[in-house]
Amino acid sequence: MTDTATRTAASDQRIEHFDVLIVGAGISGIGSAHHLREQCPDKSFAVLETMPSFGGTWRTHRYPGARSDSDLYTYGYRFKPWTGAPIASKDEIMKYLGEVIESEQLEPFIRYGHTITNSTWSSAQKRWILDVTRGDTGEHLQFSASFLWMCQGYYRHSEGHTPQFKDMDAFKGLIVHPQTWPEDFDYSGKRVVVIGSGATAATLIPAMAPDCSHITMLQRSPTFFIIGSNVNEVADMLRELDVPEEWVHEIVRRKLIADLGALNQIALEYPDFAREELLKPIREILGDDFDIDKHFNPKYRPWQQRIAFIPEGDLFHGIKSGKASVVTDEIDRFVEDGILLKSGTVLEADIIITATGFDMNVLGDIDFNIDGVPLDYATTVTYRGMMFTGIPNMIAVFGYFRASWTLRVDIIGDFVCRLLNHMTELGRTVVTPTLREQDQGMTLHPWIDPEDFNPGYLTRSLPFLPKQGDREPWRHSPNYQLEKVELAGADLDDGTLRYS
Repeated sequence: MTDTATRTAASDQRIEHFDVLIVGAGISGIGSAHHLREQCPDKSFAVLETMPSFGGTWRTHRYPGARSDSDLYTYGYRFKPWTGAPIASKDEIMKYLGEVIESEQLEPFIRYGHTITNSTWSSAQKRWILDVTRGDTGEHLQFSASFLWMCQGYYRHSEGHTPQFKDMDAFKGLIVHPQTWPEDFDYSGKRVVVIGSGATAATLIPAMAPDCSHITMLQRSPTFFIIGSNVNEVADMLRELDVPEEWVHEIVRRKLIADLGALNQIALEYPDFAREELLKPIREILGDDFDIDKHFNPKYRPWQQRIAFIPEGDLFHGIKSGKASVVTDEIDRFVEDGILLKSGTVLEADIIITATGFDMNVLGDIDFNIDGVPLDYATTVTYRGMMFTGIPNMIAVFGYFRASWTLRVDIIGDFVCRLLNHMTELGRTVVTPTLREQDQGMTLHPWIDPEDFNPGYLTRSLPFLPKQGDREPWRHSPNYQLEKVELAGADLDDGTLRYS
């Protein structure tokens, strides 16, 4: 920290101090606040959220049909039973999060409209000093915290990722990214082209198709999907037996986790079998005359990218009905009335939707420095995928790639609270992940292995993300079933966490 910043922090009595500051009031921040309040009741805390209300992703995404791409029994918290259909709409998820805030009495702890611009660690004061701007008044504030719990999510909410296609300005219609969906957007009777074939496109298209003149999914290459009914037979059976909802939630949650683990293992060991099982229901809907291999048989192996769940196969029924279509080709350039493809075909459109993904942020795009030295996040090595060498008193929540994000929110919450309580018992106020002598010089790898998992948003961001080592605990585990045991039993005194 600079001398000026130190003097300011020391003399300014308006700085509010908390034992813990949680950054973000989305599904990670709300869940983390619950665990902190329940397991560390003596810790003072606040949640700083840049948006005017809670929700994170579910507040940002306003496009038609916005829904979860994984089941709510695992995407929901372990402490809050889910009672609806497995795949939930944005509004249902927002209602669920609101109920958690109300029942857990978290509202007084959340400061909405508070945007963090700078975060400085002061070794002299053993705390973080945060510069914050209030959105409603423009007022500049400062907060300090002994511990930072980063729950801001992994992508930039202010804008999505849109490749700069050639001659985009030539198009006379409207270009929209789903992440910045206009209010009262009327697309009725319009010809719409959706660029992309991920979870967002697969959600948008069946929701918009009934009102469009026609809607086309334009993809450079196919994507895997899972098709199934939006019901859970086990949950329905247990409810018929009057089993308490807490039990229903936990039983169904465990079964779904086990089923997903088995699916992941099959995809790794028997990728050809997994591929055919994923394509089979698509073939059943679209029939033998449809070119499944061209449009829905990816070149990558199953689970090398995240697989979205398509309830009732609505995307494919839309294609079968003729209201929607899929085109697999590359874009040459935009033209006045649509998109010219490299095949020479022009896709005519009144509206083009760029469902082309998002850009990851690095620690919420906040400027971090430690004792006045700017933090180079990419030079750090991760401790269990949530702490980082050389960064004191900070946890960053990053969920699973092939399972529900919130599964990791819960077990990280347990770990953080155990760590905070352990530090109290030791009489220590600072903890910093530090490579031991035997870890020096170990082989370092990217944050993810591109051969194992390689969606575009991650591969684009690898140069800015921390490294992982070739041994525990310097690795980022993708496996919930293993990690829930490892985190619960992690030795907090094995020398990898340095206390002071």
